[in-house]
Amino acid sequence: MPKIVDHLQRRRELIDATWRIIARRGLAGATMRQIAEEAGYANGALKPYFPTKVDLLKATYTHVYGETEKRIAQSIEGLRGLDALRAMCLEILPINERLQDEARIVVSFWDSAVQNSERTKLAAETIAQWRTMIKKMLVEAHDDGHIRALPNVEATASSMVSLLQGSQIDAVMDPAGFTPERLIEQLEAYLDLFRK
Repeated sequence: MPKIVDHLQRRRELIDATWRIIARRGLAGATMRQIAEEAGYANGALKPYFPTKVDLLKATYTHVYGETEKRIAQSIEGLRGLDALRAMCLEILPINERLQDEARIVVSFWDSAVQNSERTKLAAETIAQWRTMIKKMLVEAHDDGHIRALPNVEATASSMVSLLQGSQIDAVMDPAGFTPERLIEQLEAYLDLFRK
């Protein structure tokens, strides 16, 4: 009787292996051979699931962004305003090992996106989604009387996204200088700028 293969499970295993390789070695170190080895498969076994490395990398980055969005949705459930904003930020800032791995993957993705319009579009969609969420949370915080009136909520939301992305870069480039404690201190200092 032929062995039944769970194709979705195998795709997930390959994406997880890609995630681990990029987190350890960076994008340049993620060869199809190393990914197959990490996942415990022969090199040729990847082709039916991901015909090219580009296909596998896109699936990996989409997975990373999707996991982040799921965590954010869970962490902000039942919250609004500054409480929701803080909870959202703590799901993005690289303040634990998993989030540090995600930051390394995302920074690698940004580097590769410079020359790839499809990847640039994926990153831009995430940025726009975060900006919209942050804007809504800032409006709620003002309506609740927790922050002062902001002259330009859209620009403030954009600067908050820049803070989050910059923190990911800082933690990847200088992990000793940008410890989880320091990143949280920076977040609190930034939020204090808005409080009444």
